[in-house]
Amino acid sequence: MQAVELPEEWAGSKVAVVIPTYNEADTLPVLVKRLFALPLPGLAVIVADDNSPDGTGRVADELAAAENGAEDGAAEERMIVLHRPGKAGIGRAYIAGMQVALDRGFDVVVQMDSDLSHPPEAIPGMVGTLFATEAGVVIGSRYVNGGSLSEEWGRYRKFLSAWANFYVNAILHLRINDATGGFKAWRADVLREIDLSSLRSDGYSFQVEMNYRCTRLGHVAIEVPIHFEDRLAGSSKMGFAVKYESMKMPFALRRRNT
Repeated sequence: MQAVELPEEWAGSKVAVVIPTYNEADTLPVLVKRLFALPLPGLAVIVADDNSPDGTGRVADELAAAENGAEDGAAEERMIVLHRPGKAGIGRAYIAGMQVALDRGFDVVVQMDSDLSHPPEAIPGMVGTLFATEAGVVIGSRYVNGGSLSEEWGRYRKFLSAWANFYVNAILHLRINDATGGFKAWRADVLREIDLSSLRSDGYSFQVEMNYRCTRLGHVAIEVPIHFEDRLAGSSKMGFAVKYESMKMPFALRRRNT
């Protein structure tokens, strides 16, 4: 896929891409290279690493040193690395990275996985859609017209993903086809309104809670199609505890707002 060229006033906006990592030493350099090749001169990368045993944090530091060059340590680094003490859940990692982006005055905050399942070349189009509409968030969606899944996905994974989205929408009435997806571009002011410090999710239910908060506040979520690739290295971090939290969270959210 080829990245779209945006009008100059949009292309020059400050865009922070927040990437949580845990054992992603093989894929992170590839992702960072593709991100900085995008036609977005104001783009910065924020990596939140949960003390990865495979040395992802060290790899991120090396990449940041190369990208920041002589400006290393300045207020406008192209790449920022957060070293967290241990694995505390993808939701907590996202919140840490997003808060840094808000504190540094970015206009748009993109969240994406570090395993190359999300195509970074889709980001300019997502940012353009955000600016061209009144959306609070633009979601890179697997389940709208034009979206697709890797052929490597088996029937069970496809069923589980489809069921999770049906389950969430049945309970929370989000009207979002890919309510569990983690590839999104947010307006910074919407993230401030959501109040990241008050979010309760630790794992992948973070995606659902963010969507729910966004729509409850009256903001529109727009979905654009992406091809979701199978991870190229590593393994899934979705254990039983994460799945259990994801099952409980929709009911907890509905109870708190009834």
